[in-house]
Amino acid sequence: MAYRARRVAPAVPRRAEDGRPLWRQRDFGFFWLAQTLSVLGDSFSLIALPLLVLQATGSVARMGLLTGAGGVAMVLAAVFAGVVVDRVDRRKLLIACDLVRMVLYGLVPVVWLAGPQLWLLYVVLPLCEAVGMLFAVGYVTVVRGLVGTGRLTEANGRLNATAAAAGVLGPLGAGLVAAWTGPADAVAVDAASYAVSAGCLLLVRVRERAGDEHPAKDTGLWRDLRTGIAYLVHRPVLRSLTGLLAVFSFLSLGINDLIIYHLKRDLGHDDGTVGTVLAVGAVGTVAGALLVARLRRRLGFGPTWIGSIALCGVAFAGLGWVRPVPAVAVLGAVYLGCAGMAGTCSMSLRQEITPEHLLGRVTSAHWTLQYSLAPIGAAVLTWAAEQYGTGPVAAVAGACCALVGAAGLCTPIRRAGRT
Repeated sequence: MAYRARRVAPAVPRRAEDGRPLWRQRDFGFFWLAQTLSVLGDSFSLIALPLLVLQATGSVARMGLLTGAGGVAMVLAAVFAGVVVDRVDRRKLLIACDLVRMVLYGLVPVVWLAGPQLWLLYVVLPLCEAVGMLFAVGYVTVVRGLVGTGRLTEANGRLNATAAAAGVLGPLGAGLVAAWTGPADAVAVDAASYAVSAGCLLLVRVRERAGDEHPAKDTGLWRDLRTGIAYLVHRPVLRSLTGLLAVFSFLSLGINDLIIYHLKRDLGHDDGTVGTVLAVGAVGTVAGALLVARLRRRLGFGPTWIGSIALCGVAFAGLGWVRPVPAVAVLGAVYLGCAGMAGTCSMSLRQEITPEHLLGRVTSAHWTLQYSLAPIGAAVLTWAAEQYGTGPVAAVAGACCALVGAAGLCTPIRRAGRT
């Protein structure tokens, strides 16, 4: 690889952890805003792209195929994302990722003016998912440099809470825009949000990385990936988390397509209702993000993570059977809230115990392994739903997700500490 280790610019001297409230810290504040806007855009495309496919084909299997294609690109990008993140200016990388996604998503409404072009979605979404993986790995590595190790769970919880608030407004707005002017216009809003996010990141000053005294060397892609995997394998808690999350992701990546199909085809509701239900469901993510730090302090990492995954499964199992729209929204809220808590716990633990100069590669290796089979799972889940109905498929997938949480009781996750 031709990448060389560099110091992050603009850099400010490393200093003791800032004791001020996070909302009063300038750099974290701009970073917080940028991440929230980025998620706002993501939540628009989360609704708009499946609606475009459903509008053109009427098939949940084709929706799942698009989700799977994006998942494959995400996994492939995860292979080398950590290598890139550990070697380049992380702030500039985040800005570049936002600008690339702005351009790619901006193509969709322009091309759609000439009529539906389904092939474009199968080009744009995988590319955006790959770039999004680079952004996600870079984002994880930057947070510790902004707030310090001791406040990671709090910072991640707050980032996830406001991101979830954007996730409430995004589906609601996307559903309304799609109902009024069409899903393609909702994708245009997504593109605009990335432009504003990039502008916010330009104002963030990132401290020098603690790992700069251990610069990444040009050791090669596969050796760097093996370095990240080896770190995960030799730490029992991280090893168990990665394995169980791989199964969970296989089972659940296609859940969004399943909910949309259930509302549109099984229950006969319009795009506005889809957006409203997913927006109400995202309120659960806000609640989970605000509660996760307190629950982890009180219960410990293990019980919080295991309980969250198990409750995800219970909610998932009921989603395909319930018919009242408020019930679908409530179960969606439970699922999203618990998934957010489990994800925040997992990410915070990796950030806390991984050396700075390895954080990108370990995060990349974790996500590569976690999502390696998820695209296949999304395709299988949506194909099965089209063949056998959303109710039975959701019940089986949800029960298996609950078993993933229960399996955590037999691993070192159960004994993880209370910090």
